[in-house]
Amino acid sequence: MTWRDLTDPRLVARGVDHEAGLKEPIFENLEIPEKLGPATVLIDDHKIKRYAFTQDDYYPWHFGGSPFDGRIAHAGLLSNDLVQLFTTVYAASQTVGLHTEEQLWFDSPARLDDEVTLSGAYVESYTRRGLDYVVMEAQATGPGGRSILRHRGVEILRTQPGDVAGRGQTSAAGGSGRVDGSYDQTAPTAIIGTPSLRSGAPLPVVRVTITQEQASVFSRSGEYVRNTHNDLAVARAGGLRIPIVQGQQQCGLVTGMLTRFFGADFFTSGWLRVKFVNPVEVFEPLEVGGAVKTVTPLADDRIAIDVEVWVRRADGELTTVGWARATTPASGAVLAHAPTAGGA
Repeated sequence: MTWRDLTDPRLVARGVDHEAGLKEPIFENLEIPEKLGPATVLIDDHKIKRYAFTQDDYYPWHFGGSPFDGRIAHAGLLSNDLVQLFTTVYAASQTVGLHTEEQLWFDSPARLDDEVTLSGAYVESYTRRGLDYVVMEAQATGPGGRSILRHRGVEILRTQPGDVAGRGQTSAAGGSGRVDGSYDQTAPTAIIGTPSLRSGAPLPVVRVTITQEQASVFSRSGEYVRNTHNDLAVARAGGLRIPIVQGQQQCGLVTGMLTRFFGADFFTSGWLRVKFVNPVEVFEPLEVGGAVKTVTPLADDRIAIDVEVWVRRADGELTTVGWARATTPASGAVLAHAPTAGGA
């Protein structure tokens, strides 16, 4: 029977050690290119509900009908499975790394009861300013080879997370300039299909606090994996006061906000690139937002919308910054009328 995760934790009761024989996740053990996976996971009711809990995201398409003729998973549901695909080769509980950059392409929604194949590879490694980086490319495909989600991520393979904090705001090729979290504070929230959709207008804000329980579940405590996100002792050994929220969990907060802005088209034409620039401790209040950059007319009464996105701590520091894009009907996005994540 296909399980919902990369490993089946029920097998531990039979004496199975899922990390036995796997490599230590250090730079010297890398092989470039290095195949990761494949692995098969099931999009079941529990997986969807669990992700909703970790993100505090209860958008109705994930619990009932949707524009895709049935219940679908959150746009970011499979993103951490792809990030964690390296643990099919490397021991997960020996990892003390730091995710620095994430890029996702959304091709189609994952549907309830889909069996999804995850596959990927380490494609590049390099050393910069004394830190060892590795680049992964991976994809999630559904029944019949249907592309669901594609991923490209950059990670510092082994470091002291407490020593690599506060890198500050950033810009990068492929984005649209420096993201500083600013927007036109006199403008109403942008709504596609209305005059409010203009450069500088803010995106819908999501306010949420990730608790330790939510971070632990997201970061695989249910598979008996120990890391700086779900274990206090491991976090302190890494130079942290308490566990920190996984970058990919913050990325999921951004994809939830973008679902509320772009609607159904984000699942079929969305692109997102983020950088993780400051740490987030569990229990820190967060504000997820963004601003419209450009609106470009396309054929057939469609438009391409480019936006900046960010996650901001209560002290005003940005923790995640990035860029996103999707195409939608010029007349308006297909949205669900429901409360937003985090009660915002």
